[in-house]
Amino acid sequence: MEKGLGTTIKIIGLVLAVIGIGFAVWGYQLSGSVASQVTQAVTGADTDKVMTYYIFGAVSFIVGIYLFRKN
Repeated sequence: MEKGLGTTIKIIGLVLAVIGIGFAVWGYQLSGSVASQVTQAVTGADTDKVMTYYIFGAVSFIVGIYLFRKN
């Protein structure tokens, strides 16, 4: 049973890593939108929505890699 649980955790980790990459890419694509570019020009910073995708993507990726590499 231990081996099955370890495999499940590795699969969950891999899925989280892929989801994290997906959210980071999605955030990058949102940063190129017209509304986001106007906000960047006026305030000099990314919109909250873009930053949320970046942060969620990074955290998900890091947790996924940790779970995947965990024994």
